[in-house]
Amino acid sequence: MGAPGIPRSLVASLIPRPVSVTQGDGVFVLDAATAVDAPAALRGVAAWLQGALRPATGLQIAAGVGGNVVLLTEPGLAAEGFELTVTPAEVRIAGGSAAGVFYGCQALLGLLPPAIHRRAPVAGIRWQIPTGTVHDAPRFGWRGVMLDVARHFLPKREVFRFLDLMAMHRLNMLHLHLTDDQGWRLEIRRYPRLTEIGAWRRETQVGAGPDAPGNGRPHGGFYSQDDIREIVAYAAERFITVVPEIESPGHVQAALAAYPQLGVSGGNLEVFTRWGINYNVLNMAETTVRFFTDVLNEVMDLFPSPYIGVGGDECPKDQWILDPRTQQRIAELGLADEEELQSWFIRRLNDHLRSAGRSLFGWDEILEGGGAPGATVASWRGTAGAVAAARSGCDVVSCPDDQAYLDYRQSDSPREPIPVSVVLTLRDVYHFDPVPAQLTAAEAEHVLGGQGNIWTEHMDSPRTVDYFAFPRLCALAEALWSAKGGDFEDFDRRLQLHLARLDALGVEYRRAAGPLPWQQRPGVPGRPETQDQRAAHIAALVANIALPADFASGS
Repeated sequence: MGAPGIPRSLVASLIPRPVSVTQGDGVFVLDAATAVDAPAALRGVAAWLQGALRPATGLQIAAGVGGNVVLLTEPGLAAEGFELTVTPAEVRIAGGSAAGVFYGCQALLGLLPPAIHRRAPVAGIRWQIPTGTVHDAPRFGWRGVMLDVARHFLPKREVFRFLDLMAMHRLNMLHLHLTDDQGWRLEIRRYPRLTEIGAWRRETQVGAGPDAPGNGRPHGGFYSQDDIREIVAYAAERFITVVPEIESPGHVQAALAAYPQLGVSGGNLEVFTRWGINYNVLNMAETTVRFFTDVLNEVMDLFPSPYIGVGGDECPKDQWILDPRTQQRIAELGLADEEELQSWFIRRLNDHLRSAGRSLFGWDEILEGGGAPGATVASWRGTAGAVAAARSGCDVVSCPDDQAYLDYRQSDSPREPIPVSVVLTLRDVYHFDPVPAQLTAAEAEHVLGGQGNIWTEHMDSPRTVDYFAFPRLCALAEALWSAKGGDFEDFDRRLQLHLARLDALGVEYRRAAGPLPWQQRPGVPGRPETQDQRAAHIAALVANIALPADFASGS
């Protein structure tokens, strides 16, 4: 039977669900003789595995030729795929690349008792692993999370923790939302006021709605360039790409507070203290384009990601419509309207990024007014953007709000903290499919994968991020990694053991019964809506996307 907490079978404990499992007889036992044997190219993975196994077991887990935990690459396997073979005498992890080997190591941890994730020796456990073979490879190459650190700043240590949780679930793309109306979180040395002024606000709105009060408490923080280099390197050791996002031409009031000349009016503004869409946007002068290309130059120096985010979402056109200089600019550029003006600005950034060998990454609003050649589209307003982009030949990352927005409320219960939009349950997220049913097989090739989005307007602490992200992020990880057509009841059974792993890691996830008392926010209103209200809202939002004639729904 083994010690308490040992899974009785290989498949009973693994999240995401593997492609195939062959069950063996017996167990492999970690003991004082256990050592990791890896070639030079895998020494980083081997060091990570040693570091993961040592704290809870109290074992040395040495490295050396002839060790009984063997890591190797096999070119015949998919690049991120692996084969994990456990016998009573040896553990063998082969991957199609170092990333595949790393994911095999994560699966190995998933076969050990949940206490393996504790950071000090745990007595009374025999550290044994069921024997057998696991073959696995991901369905999608983009398995991501968008983490909004602009609305509520997360200290660097919490970003490291979040990266570890991503790696545990074999998520490989961290879309880091670094700037918005409410804060600028990245040091730009050419423009120091972006963080001197833009990195803090005098107070924060509590709750949703126009009458929600402010808390009277300053909030702020930013990452130095050295911090970012450290975060990027830490992520790379876990085979995670960090995709930065610098918002434009809307969601920019923090930048306007620092450099008023970037705005339409040029007047003095404070960093925004409210939530919702802000009508203060960039002017479209050539000097403003140059400012943001300067910013992107420093961003590209810090982030090796092939994708650089520029936002492009929720940019109101009111100021441009009423501003004589902007109207003159539209005429000078030979553009038809304000939609084309935004597209012109995005294309200028796109040209700059492409000249540096990078790809522009933007929300599906960048499809309005003409789009940007070669851009990658994050489709959030239902699936309209994904369909339009894929049919026009653009790559797509799917993150439809009603399937992948992890800030949405998790039940109809009045105990849910600051409830936002429609209910998005664990089951709903589990059934997320990034590929819209309307696409042909050829069009579907443009869907790189998907991501969950964690907007933090109403998440003022890492504990609250935990509550909204988990365990829904576990379900999303399986939706993006595993073959289509999973069984939720089977996932839920495996999740029960997996929650013990999250307990060992100190993750304050949402319980199936609802929020614990300290996870509630009584008396703080949200903005719940029905499915019909949401559908009508999304339909209005996507009306400006140039959709194929046979596509009529944004949901």
